[in-house]
Amino acid sequence: MIPKIIHYCWFGRNEKSGLVKSCIESWKKYLPDYEIIEWNEDNFDVNICQYTKEAYEAGKWAFVSDYARLYALQQMGGVYFDTDIEALKPIDEFLDNKAFTGFEVKDCIVTAVLGFEKNHPLLGELIDTYNHMSFINEDGSLNMTTNVTLISNKLKEMGMISNGKEQLVGDLKIYPQIYFCPNNFSRLWNKPSKKSYVIHHFDCSWRASSTNNSSLKGRIRRYIVGSMRNTFGSENFASFRDLIKGKDK
Repeated sequence: MIPKIIHYCWFGRNEKSGLVKSCIESWKKYLPDYEIIEWNEDNFDVNICQYTKEAYEAGKWAFVSDYARLYALQQMGGVYFDTDIEALKPIDEFLDNKAFTGFEVKDCIVTAVLGFEKNHPLLGELIDTYNHMSFINEDGSLNMTTNVTLISNKLKEMGMISNGKEQLVGDLKIYPQIYFCPNNFSRLWNKPSKKSYVIHHFDCSWRASSTNNSSLKGRIRRYIVGSMRNTFGSENFASFRDLIKGKDK
């Protein structure tokens, strides 16, 4: 059984935004009997591997958290939340799983919500993958491969079907998009479905863009991007996006 622990990461020692503080308060409101643990430079060794060391030195805190969340879950078990996850109601019913997450779009999982028992073997495999990765590429560019891509590809190798439907991959339960990453219509109108347990505000702090994702413009952008990813698949959408960018150069 997954223990009642909420893990989140906050690297860089910056002041938390109003959104982050509000989201953490929502956890306290709907998950009052959960222990909440912040992982930062004081309780996590950012030099634990080459990947995190390079990401930290580059100031890419979100990529440090990609590893740190796996480490935290492996060490203690529990549920990981991104700091832009707003709780809408209790999540106790998911704790009977050995591991759980949900779809972000039909062919990718959401890594902003991850639940695992302590020492789950999949966590060890994912951590080992990161242990053999570098954040700085040979040409000096940054390895901006997201954990969404990395973990989704691993689950596809394990048999995940890219249909966005509830399924069991090994002993990892994957829930429909609307549970933890509400559909694009609710994102556009900033109003979650009654079926949603949390809402992911997609702060996207790892991006260089300064677009305000909570604005109407930001919500419309997410609606369009999310719809295209759901329709064509994340890989096809990425190829199309790269093609367009190439034409602009």
